[in-house]
Amino acid sequence: MGRNDAHRLWRKRTDDIRNVFDFMEVLGSGAFSEVFMVREKKTGKQFALKCVKKQHLHAKNLENEITVLRRIKHENIIGLEDFYESDTHYYLVMELVLGGELFDRLLDRGTYTEKDASHVIRQVLQGVSYLHRNNIVHRDLKPENLLYYSQDENSKIMISDFGLSKIEDNGIMSTACGTPGYVAPEVLAQKPYSKAVDCWSIGVITYILLCGYPPFYEDNESKLFCKIIKAEYEFDSPFWDDISASAKDFIRNMMQKNAKLRYTSEQALRHPWISGNTARSQDIYHSFRKQIQKNFAMCKWRQAFNATVAISHLKKLQLAQSGPTNPRANVLLPDIQISDLSSPVIAGQRLNANLEHNGNLTGSCVLDHMIVPTCPRELKSHCHPLRTSLSESLPAFIFSEACQHTYQHSNTAATRYDHQRVQTGICSIM
Repeated sequence: MGRNDAHRLWRKRTDDIRNVFDFMEVLGSGAFSEVFMVREKKTGKQFALKCVKKQHLHAKNLENEITVLRRIKHENIIGLEDFYESDTHYYLVMELVLGGELFDRLLDRGTYTEKDASHVIRQVLQGVSYLHRNNIVHRDLKPENLLYYSQDENSKIMISDFGLSKIEDNGIMSTACGTPGYVAPEVLAQKPYSKAVDCWSIGVITYILLCGYPPFYEDNESKLFCKIIKAEYEFDSPFWDDISASAKDFIRNMMQKNAKLRYTSEQALRHPWISGNTARSQDIYHSFRKQIQKNFAMCKWRQAFNATVAISHLKKLQLAQSGPTNPRANVLLPDIQISDLSSPVIAGQRLNANLEHNGNLTGSCVLDHMIVPTCPRELKSHCHPLRTSLSESLPAFIFSEACQHTYQHSNTAATRYDHQRVQTGICSIM
């Protein structure tokens, strides 16, 4: 049996998805899909249901995500539970996690230490190591894709969003994708790369977890990307004075410019800061909280500016790859629009307005703009509140090997259900 035959047998056919699930809450929406909290009628179990319109879908993109998700099962990775298809939509039934985003949870703590950060990164490395052993590269690791499974104080960390993941064929990839600020130098430099890009991203996340600000920060687009490509970062005083030498050594090995010298996920798991007792127990909460609030609180003009900067740079990369004579080099970039998403009434209206009588989603998918919330409070309620430097409100981006530009933006809107922050942990836009 071929892969396509197996894929067809695994998916389930439905004429009306509402016969299978009760729709409870809108969790997120994007240009290509909607995400809902649903309850399975037969079992009463709750899931996150990702509804993808066929007419706006490149079939290969969905096949790639499903192929990856079907191959993985790990306690620190959000799983695909089921898959349905109607005449107009594909429906991905995903594990529902209710614990909230990584940084939100850390800021809710009264105390926070290196040991806490080490515990978080150890779980991330365990999940990523599992992926790499199965020849899967995530390619978009960042704090907002790291979620807590539950509200329990000792909840485990879950890795989410496999929309840009890739199964390695020959160990080398060339598609420029990821989120600026977390992406490895070799990707920005348009060089072939490997699974080592995930380890770089983990290094960046670790850096932020220990000081509250990103390793690369510039108001100038060219200088920012130049710093990343050159791997120019510092452990600034006084912010790093109380951080252990072992933590800094771990970051240096993860954020090694030369991908061949960079730690693998297995090497990282053996580092004493992860596996030993070198992580300090000194409370760094107040310093971390102050820097997080200072560096990641954004006004709307900053959000729009940052997104525009990233898109501009990515267009240059695509043009460089395409060449001056390639007719595909003319890329239509999205306009940045400031929209008020704060009204709960609007969210409720969207749930009803977007479901037809047959359970299929309605409404046109806008492909040429990106919505930016109007203030930091809205950003926290409706999409991910924390971004690094000029990627504070940046989308993930991707260019295909054929030099066709595909803009992928992860704007996972989050609402509240029963007074709990609800996270789906899945890519809301294909």
